Amino acid sequence: MSKHKKDANPSVRISSDVVRQIRQHARSNSKTEVCGVLIGSDANGAAHIAACIAGLNAAQGGAHVTFTQDTWEHIYKVKDRDYPEERILGWYHSHPGFGVFLSDHDTFIHKNFFSAPHQVAWVFDPHSDEEGCFGWHGQRLERLTCVSVVDQRGGEATGETGKSEPPAARDGAAVDEFEDFDEEARAGGGSGDTDLAKLARTVSTVFSYIAIFILGAVASWYLLPHLIPVGVGIDRVTGKQYMIDLKTGKPIAEMPSDAADPNIPTVPALPAADSKSAAPPANGAEKDLPAARSDKTQPASQPAASPSQKKRDDAH
Repeated sequence: MSKHKKDANPSVRISSDVVRQIRQHARSNSKTEVCGVLIGSDANGAAHIAACIAGLNAAQGGAHVTFTQDTWEHIYKVKDRDYPEERILGWYHSHPGFGVFLSDHDTFIHKNFFSAPHQVAWVFDPHSDEEGCFGWHGQRLERLTCVSVVDQRGGEATGETGKSEPPAARDGAAVDEFEDFDEEARAGGGSGDTDLAKLARTVSTVFSYIAIFILGAVASWYLLPHLIPVGVGIDRVTGKQYMIDLKTGKPIAEMPSDAADPNIPTVPALPAADSKSAAPPANGAEKDLPAARSDKTQPASQPAASPSQKKRDDAH
């Protein structure tokens, strides 16, 4: 009998206001996990949870949540101010869309930060509205089979009108109470993580625009037609216009007739040179031409007379 009592699940009594606040906090962010701590007192092995403190500046993810240094500073600041006589009896967190259980990461957090026998873990899924409480059963964590939800307002007299609050107003109030958590954390926390995230987003945006501009410029250069400056020259012999490379000064191609510049006057072609022109012959042509003859006939050269012949000539 004593052994059964020792191994029995711990008794948990939680205020209905705390349950409502946990649900509202979880519904304020339906995509990532949120967390907080449970505040109250314990007596005779029973935990009496009377309040909760939301964990601001927590490291949130789609399937995990972590208490950071800024989160603990905020929790103890609120606890010392509002609940100086109470104790931390555990923690709560949400599982948006994947049920109620303790993952390996959740178990690690509970064993290292909430290892006291009276400390529990409350899990709420805002998508299915399922919730559960986990506590120590000997040396292992188990889902508790019995949790008492206490209405602190029990015994109050009902109103005379008998009218209930419109559902839209209730839903709006439920969300508005926790929808400013992120803004409060950014305004009051001033943490380096937030500033670093802003700087990273700014740098990423700037580099994205620069990359888009460079890619657009390269694509337009290769895909779109672009102008290449060329000069226009005239052949003095044929009178045709040619496109000229401005760097080398050499003709590129003949200018099409429909693209010729009408402002440039037409130059008539020079007449072709005839055979009697004084143009110099081509290289080597002078070797093939016959030597020019003179109109005057030159006498043929005769051999010189001998001395005996010269004497006979003188005698005659």
